[in-house]
Amino acid sequence: MSAAFRVVTHLPVPPERAFALSLDIGAHLRSMAASGERAVAGRTSGTIGLGETVTWRARHLGVVWRMTSEITALEAPTAFVDEQVRGPFARFRHEHRFTATADGTRMVDEIAFRAPFGPLGRIAEGLVLRRYLRALIVERNRSLAAELHAA
Repeated sequence: MSAAFRVVTHLPVPPERAFALSLDIGAHLRSMAASGERAVAGRTSGTIGLGETVTWRARHLGVVWRMTSEITALEAPTAFVDEQVRGPFARFRHEHRFTATADGTRMVDEIAFRAPFGPLGRIAEGLVLRRYLRALIVERNRSLAAELHAA
């Protein structure tokens, strides 16, 4: 992997609820509404599970992308991993971890990725992609927190 980052978010619910919502296709789509993201193949609604895939279509950085992700590891309600199996990245791995706290859940997102195009991709990782992807995860987590708080 060439680039990586970590986002830590506090959620006001037990890990079981945070975990379940994080695997919900609809919740993901609501959190990514600004990019017009849609689930177009594989599991397109409900809860995605181990070994299942979903293909997302969205506009990011002015370009329409398709990315197919697979849930490659799942340990309810503490962790799961999704990885790109087809799409714009040379490699993309997102680990989600959920730990109970005194007042809810500590959710940790660990993202590691590699852009295509060799040295040009490395430049894009540092100049644009890491910051852009981090902002997407932060926004997704804000949306999840708001949805969990309202429920």
